[in-house]
Amino acid sequence: MSKLFIPEGYTPPLDVYDTQKAISFIKSTFQTRLARALNLKRVSAPLFVTEASGLNDNLNGVERPVSFDIPDVGESGEVVHSLAKWKRLALKEYRFYVGNGLYTDMNAIRRDEELDNVHSIYVDQWDWEKVITREERTLDYLIETAQKIVDVICDTQDLLRVDFPTIGDKLCRRMYAITSSELEKMYPALTPKEREDAVVKEHGTVLIMQIGGKLASGEPHDGRAPDYDDWALNGDILFYDKTLGRALEISSMGIRVDEESLARQLKERGCEERALLPFHSMLLRGELPLTIGGGIGQSRLCMLMMGSAHIGEVQCSIWDKDTIEGCRAAGIRLL
Repeated sequence: MSKLFIPEGYTPPLDVYDTQKAISFIKSTFQTRLARALNLKRVSAPLFVTEASGLNDNLNGVERPVSFDIPDVGESGEVVHSLAKWKRLALKEYRFYVGNGLYTDMNAIRRDEELDNVHSIYVDQWDWEKVITREERTLDYLIETAQKIVDVICDTQDLLRVDFPTIGDKLCRRMYAITSSELEKMYPALTPKEREDAVVKEHGTVLIMQIGGKLASGEPHDGRAPDYDDWALNGDILFYDKTLGRALEISSMGIRVDEESLARQLKERGCEERALLPFHSMLLRGELPLTIGGGIGQSRLCMLMMGSAHIGEVQCSIWDKDTIEGCRAAGIRLL
């Protein structure tokens, strides 16, 4: 069933040619400035990993990876959901040191994604990861890093508006940070998604922290795999999307699990058997660097900056018949 939403009076901000021009500018400008702000170097990354490696991101634990057999290798491969664990291993293998990190273009297929204006089965994002000290494993360091990302996003939009002054609404540079527990207390009668919309509408740009563990209600704010983010030290960056009238998550990020938090979260989620996988075993033995990292949605960032109503206006994907016909009727061109 289509979940298409057409904002009243909406017209696409640019024609197809200028849309592609704007996408190119956003992607090239943002990644250059992100690398400078966080001290990152670009690396190449895999589209798929072996099933046995344990490197794939389990997301909420129910999504099925796209898998295939590799006869000459004798193993099965999985298209990555994200590169959360692979990046940390790469930092070790490439011998990155404290204060330095990597970023890469990540492309994925999430076959079980529920499609709407901001969700697609095709995922394109910048994945990044940086080596930190144990003393930097704090919420203050998380907030400081998130604010640097927000500044890069706003700087990129400012430059974009030089060539395209009429597109998009100016984004809020001042980021408001709040934990998911504090957010629940603020809006106890609302669902987690409704809470996000309410707080982001008020503050413009928000970092919601500590996602994954159970709240006072007995449920987590949102699902998180237990083996990459430390649930006490992670967060989502959301902007208010005036075109859609809702919060739009641009980045999921966090300080990664150490030996203690990995063991605790595996136990809480009831999947302690993962500790035997190669990646997890290395981490529990203290053989991987302490890191912070995240993913930043490329298509979502483009639609937010440009004021697009549907993610299909800035990326090529596959859509259901009702969405295609509904967009065509509204004058929205899906790439």
